[in-house]
Amino acid sequence: MSRYVDVCVNLLNRQFDPDRPEVVARARTAGVERMVLTATDLASARDLLAWHKPGCLYSTAGIHPHDVKDLPADWLGELESLAAHPAVVAIGETGLDFNRNFSPRDTQLASFEQQIALACRVGKPLFVHDRESDGLVLELLGKYASTLPPTVIHCFTGSADELAAYLEAGYYIGITGWITEQKRGAELRALVPRIPLDRLLVETDAPFLKPHNLPADASGAKPSRRNEPALLPWVVAAIAEARQQPVAEVVQATYANALRFFAL
Repeated sequence: MSRYVDVCVNLLNRQFDPDRPEVVARARTAGVERMVLTATDLASARDLLAWHKPGCLYSTAGIHPHDVKDLPADWLGELESLAAHPAVVAIGETGLDFNRNFSPRDTQLASFEQQIALACRVGKPLFVHDRESDGLVLELLGKYASTLPPTVIHCFTGSADELAAYLEAGYYIGITGWITEQKRGAELRALVPRIPLDRLLVETDAPFLKPHNLPADASGAKPSRRNEPALLPWVVAAIAEARQQPVAEVVQATYANALRFFAL
């Protein structure tokens, strides 16, 4: 069986409340051997530690740009303590989101830079969100280029120029089920062949971005919109198709890339 690593699973999202253990079990059955569970605030970073299972489940510790507006005064010290836990394999999800602006821009910028500096101090990879930052994510990361640990731009949906800049800086690129969307994913499908195979990571971002290339449900029942890590093979299949590359090569490379990136 093929082996996969899903580098972004929002396992604590309320959509998984009814069946979290079953979600993990289905992923394992589908060949998703390891999963990185994504934290978006201090509470989720703490709660994810209980799910740690060496060789299977790991987590991140970080504050999503949507959530930085609610940070307590001592947040950075607690985040650094959480980052020291062996379950935590990356700092994030952190970054900038100027599309929705759920948090003030100045707050986003300050907290992102503090989390970049934290990743440099603790030597753990950086898991980055960039949505319409107008180059500011790249600029802030560049300030720490000499000490920056391995960095991935998660759920990449940017332009050709943004991709080129991130690759030139040496960052990894995370691809989700966005690539399977007929209209929204067209530009991404065109850009995916430009990503060096040794810099490619795959993710479901479950429960979001369910792949659109799944076979029709023969039962006729209305399909659920919820994504699961068990559906990661469909993301990989779409990537392989866009790259005109055998699926097995993409599977093998992305698995090895994830082990190397997160030091699993």
